[in-house]
Amino acid sequence: MVTSNKTFDELQPGDTAELRRLVTQDDLLVFANMSGNHNPMHLHDLDDDGIETSIAPGLFIGSLISAVLGNVLPGPGTLYRSQHFEFCHRAHAGDELISTVTVVSKNESEGTVTLDTITRRSHDNALIITGQAVVEAPRRKIEMDDDDLPGLLVQRHRHFERLLARAEPLPALRTAVVCPEEENSLGGALLARDHTLIAPILIGDAAKITATAAAIGRSLDGIEIIDIPDHTQAAIHAVAMVNDGAADALMKGHLHTDQLLRPVIDKVTGLRAGRRLTHVFVMDVPGLPHPLLVTDAAINIAPDLRTKVDIVQNAIDCARALGIEVPKVGVLSAVETVNPDLPSSVDAALLSKMAERGQITGGLVEGPLAMDNAVSPAAARTKGLTSPVAGQAEILVAPDLDAANMLAKQLAYISHAEGAGLVMGARVPIILNSRSDDDMARLASCAVAALHHQWRSGGGK
Repeated sequence: MVTSNKTFDELQPGDTAELRRLVTQDDLLVFANMSGNHNPMHLHDLDDDGIETSIAPGLFIGSLISAVLGNVLPGPGTLYRSQHFEFCHRAHAGDELISTVTVVSKNESEGTVTLDTITRRSHDNALIITGQAVVEAPRRKIEMDDDDLPGLLVQRHRHFERLLARAEPLPALRTAVVCPEEENSLGGALLARDHTLIAPILIGDAAKITATAAAIGRSLDGIEIIDIPDHTQAAIHAVAMVNDGAADALMKGHLHTDQLLRPVIDKVTGLRAGRRLTHVFVMDVPGLPHPLLVTDAAINIAPDLRTKVDIVQNAIDCARALGIEVPKVGVLSAVETVNPDLPSSVDAALLSKMAERGQITGGLVEGPLAMDNAVSPAAARTKGLTSPVAGQAEILVAPDLDAANMLAKQLAYISHAEGAGLVMGARVPIILNSRSDDDMARLASCAVAALHHQWRSGGGK
């Protein structure tokens, strides 16, 4: 977008402009690195207010004022002479701030302009900082194209890196990898073996597996290969290995998901464990201070209430296995109030009440919540929601597969998140990777499976 300034001659007392900015955790991390101010109050939740958000540094908020001055009013060409600030309230990650400047007076002899500067919090209009700036206003028209400024993305995968650090010291998970007959599926299994996350047993067409290994320049020395070219029979054999105690996890290779899961749900020889199979995405979203779990995005198309109970419970168990002691579960709908004409809102309220009565255990469940007030403390405050879950959800339960799948892919392709996929509800974890997953996502999926196996083995369930 092309913007232009207001020159000294064009400026008049009373002229005003504002910019809105949603403060994210990543903003504060970038500011800490740029400024050298590593005060933990700005990087962690240390103020004991019950809301897991960091306090925004005062001069970070002040920089939002300078953005209005430099970009809008007077705009390009403006230079500071002085700036006074008085700090009235604290702002946190998750707050939307409105920074406003207003021309008070002009000094013709010096070519300076004095402006009142104010920043408020949008949801309650609280005054965050007030002050006054004196600037040298530009004398000539200048245009600026915002597109000329390269974007900045903070993308550290810090949550996945922590999961890997916790999982790598564990005994390698004996994993039956079904039909790893192309580069991504075989490469992912071998990469996880390199990181000591899994001990793969390769089941499928041995000739194809060997040829694929040669194509990617990897050795299969020391890895057991079971030659079963038929995909259906390979999946059946993998399930049998679990039943025989020869494998502790399943991993999807180059076959359809339903081919892998059909023998898993067989009523006689399958791996049912008393709940419906459900899918969980563990997502590392840049800007969020915790992993975000999204469910169910791959298995249950239009789940009824009974199935949603298992979806919620499986996700809670997964989160606890990852070290989240009491997971916060937001059950999503289009609104945060119960509407009898909106079935998802009714189901969400029932799930919340069932958790309250002990029918769902191990986590805090609240619904219905709209997406904004499930993940944004500012939106939750605006709507008057003060629960431990609202604005701080660590698990998002979508109404159906369509919504969950869209949500996960929006996070992946718009917010640049990584997603680790796992099928829950069977006697062993089932690692479900996508062909489009990169190395980190594949490693994280195996790490989640290893941590869940350890959790269950240690009496987590």
